[in-house]
Amino acid sequence: MPEHAAPDPRSTGSDTNSDAYTERLVGLQTVWWKRVLPVQAPYRWNARRLHLGRVLDVGCGLGRNLEHLDGNGVGIDHNADLVAHARSKGVVAYTTDEFAGSPDDVPGSFDAILLAHVVEHVDDTTAHEILTTYLPYVRPGGVVHVITPQERGQDSDPTHVRFCDFAVVEELLRSHDLTIERSYSFPFPRWAGKAFVYNEFNVSGRLAG
Repeated sequence: MPEHAAPDPRSTGSDTNSDAYTERLVGLQTVWWKRVLPVQAPYRWNARRLHLGRVLDVGCGLGRNLEHLDGNGVGIDHNADLVAHARSKGVVAYTTDEFAGSPDDVPGSFDAILLAHVVEHVDDTTAHEILTTYLPYVRPGGVVHVITPQERGQDSDPTHVRFCDFAVVEELLRSHDLTIERSYSFPFPRWAGKAFVYNEFNVSGRLAG
């Protein structure tokens, strides 16, 4: 790379702020078999069993996880089209710029941060910046729950820039003084991640009380 070459725009997640990315996500969610079959039921159950309380869903995308949590929280995303889509489902969501100064911009007012399918889209520096920015909004003793794709899911999306397995995510959380409480594969055991697109790493870390 030349000394003054621009960084890969994918490293900061900028390619997820495009019309093409929005269209892709909407298209994936509206294929006929996903409308007919209850494919989200396991993931809804997983989200609810975590008992996260009031959630700050950073990188909320289409707002699906907030729907799973019955709207108990607030979404943030840098893609304005995705935020508009989330709002159309009846959940509260802001662009990153809108959140600043909003009624929900209150430090310590959330029980948890959810980072679902976010950190694999950005480099390590950006992932740390995201946590540094939003951790102050979580109360003492609150939780950060991170979800990332396994091998087959990682390969399914060209906007994924790095593979974030248990070790990578746990180190990210520990570096922000969170204690790892649980790491698990969902919905199937870890071996399924090489074949099943939607098998996920789940890691929960807790702030000091």
